[in-house]
This record gives sequence, structure tokens and C-alpha cells, in this order.
Amino acid sequence: ALGCKYLRICHLNNCATGVATQDEKLRKNHYHGLPFKVTNYFEFIAREVRELMASLGVTRLVDLIGRTDLLKELEGFTAKQQKLALSRLLETAEPHPGKALYCTENNPPFDNGVLNAQLLQQAKPFIDARQSKPFWFDIRNTDRSVGASLSGYIAQTHGDQGLASDPIKAHFSGTAGQSFGVWNAGGVELYLTGDANDYVGKGMAGGLIAIRPPVGSAFLSHKASIIGNTSLYGATGGRLYAAGRAGERFGVRNSGAITVVEGIGDNGCEYMTGGIVCVLGKTGVNFGAGMTGGFAYVLDEDGEFRKRVNPELVEVLDVDSLAIHEEHLRGLITEHVQHTGSQRGEEILSWWASFSSPFAVVKPKASDLNAQCGHR
Repeated sequence: ALGCKYLRICHLNNCATGVATQDEKLRKNHYHGLPFKVTNYFEFIAREVRELMASLGVTRLVDLIGRTDLLKELEGFTAKQQKLALSRLLETAEPHPGKALYCTENNPPFDNGVLNAQLLQQAKPFIDARQSKPFWFDIRNTDRSVGASLSGYIAQTHGDQGLASDPIKAHFSGTAGQSFGVWNAGGVELYLTGDANDYVGKGMAGGLIAIRPPVGSAFLSHKASIIGNTSLYGATGGRLYAAGRAGERFGVRNSGAITVVEGIGDNGCEYMTGGIVCVLGKTGVNFGAGMTGGFAYVLDEDGEFRKRVNPELVEVLDVDSLAIHEEHLRGLITEHVQHTGSQRGEEILSWWASFSSPFAVVKPKASDLNAQCGHR
């Protein structure tokens, strides 16, 4: 309905029909999908389903559940197919009296989104008035997708970047549940003192997420995890700073967000098409697999990072041979320290002459590194 031709190159950012790409030229010149085409497609599906159901004498889809009497066994063409005995699969199930053939019990979600509702309720008047305002909350690991309702209302009211100059600043203390800062919009700044589970910043489009450990923590931030797996998945914009390590699959399919973390697990920056990732510590293996856009800075203290990179589509350069990127990297780390108070970041900046040399830059082989510093 939208023009997809199943070329199986969705991860390369060069989709010939402009569907699975952030390349503005490809989208402008080749993408011809329109919402009404999707609507028409599903209307045609619904119409054909109704016709098939009418031919079977059925008016509701649920009435088809368990109706194996409407199926018939085909003879099969090959010798193996003809030996298949499917009769037992076509037996009619007989539930207990008063019981249905399918689950009819209500399954309400455990998480009622109480914290999300509180945040939106308190912030709503200030969003409507375009007035920046700070808020403070405690958070626990059962509070999931915190910030989603706030971002949704801002995007609905002002557009996804419409409140960027007058942000709502929400400060949290504790352990955040999954998907903290999901779909973060411009105009949403989330500050967390504690740690967070998986999917931090998933699909974020703008704004800021800053996560730091509690004051007085005894552990070294670059050796301890502060956010979970698959963080920044599919992000298109915004900034994420985390004074600690992230889990596996960090920044997968990132296409525009800028981030600084202090270590990541396996499969980092996989299928990345844009944005900037800065890692102030060790990475796992298979870094940069399928990466076709954006770039990454990685601190390679032990000299082993190149062995953990997937070299199919990317190449690794030294930062100290690229003056403009050395200064750009220093600026990113400075912002990281400002937002998180990172001791690791302060150490690197204090001993910059020693730390700048081990930094590596990872970029797609086909891209121009100097043309990629303009992400928002």
C-alpha cells in the first residue's frame, strides 16, 4: 500500500522506494505512499474477509474459532505429503459446559500508568501556556514508559519539537521501569538519579534524558550498568547522557539521536543510519554491524576495540588524526559532565592529552565523516 517492493535492504538506509530510509532525497524522489492507500488496502482485506465468512454462514470472527468442520484435508502432491495424517488436527474440541473455545477472561494490565498520569496532570497547564516548569517525583521499577503520555500530549498540542525552547523538566529519583523516556519529544527533559531498565529513550525524537548514579555511590560508573538493554532503539533525535554502562544492542537503528554513555554490551550501533554515539569505555562484540550512517566515538584504552568491530560496512579511524573531531568529542564529553556530573567524564577532560589518543572513530565506509556533525 505504501510502495514497498520487498527488496530486503531495509537495514541499509538506501530503500529504492523511499519507505525504509531517512535519506531525504530518496524519500522526496521515490516515496509515493499516502494514508488513504493504507486505508483502502485494509478496507479491501475486510471486504474479502466478510465475503468469505458469508460463504461459510458465519457473521463474527470469534464464531470461526474451533470450527474445524469448515476445513478439509488436501490429498497432497508428493509421496511425503500423501503420508501425512492430519485427521487428529481436524477433530472438534468439546469444552466443558458453559465454557468457550477461547479465553474470555479480562486481563487488565498491572501497570495503570499512575506516574505518567500524575506527570501529565501537573504539567498540562504549563504545556498549554508554553511555560517551562520543573517537577520532582520518586520512581520505581513498576513505573513503565514514563514520559510517554507527556511527550504524546506535547506532540499533539505543539508538534514533536514545538516546545523545545520551553521544556518541561521532570526530575526522578529511584529505579525506572522499562522504556523510560520512550518517544521523548522536543520540550521534554527527564533527569533520573538512580538507574533504569531496558529500552531507555526508545524511539525518542527530541528533548533530553540524563541519568546519573546517586551521590556517594561507591562503584566506578564506567564499570557498572546504569541502563538496560536495547536503549535508544530507533531514536530519531534528542540527547541521552548516562553516567554508567548500557546493556546490549545499544543504539540499534539510531537515526538521529546524540548520546554519551560509559560502556555498552554486544551489537552496539547495529543498523544505525544517523546520529552520534560516544562510548567512554569498553564495548561488546559485533559493534557497528549493518551501520550505514552516523558515527561513533569509542575510548579504546586496551587497544582491543578493533577486534570487536564488525568490519563489513564500517571503518575505524583515530580521533587524534582528525582535529575537528577531537574538538567535537571534547565538547560532547563536557556536555555529558554538565548533565550527569560524571566522574569518568571529568577524569577524561582533566587528562585530555593522555585520553584523546586512545579514542577511535567508527564510520560507514561510504560516508563523509566531516559532513556528519550537524545532527540536532
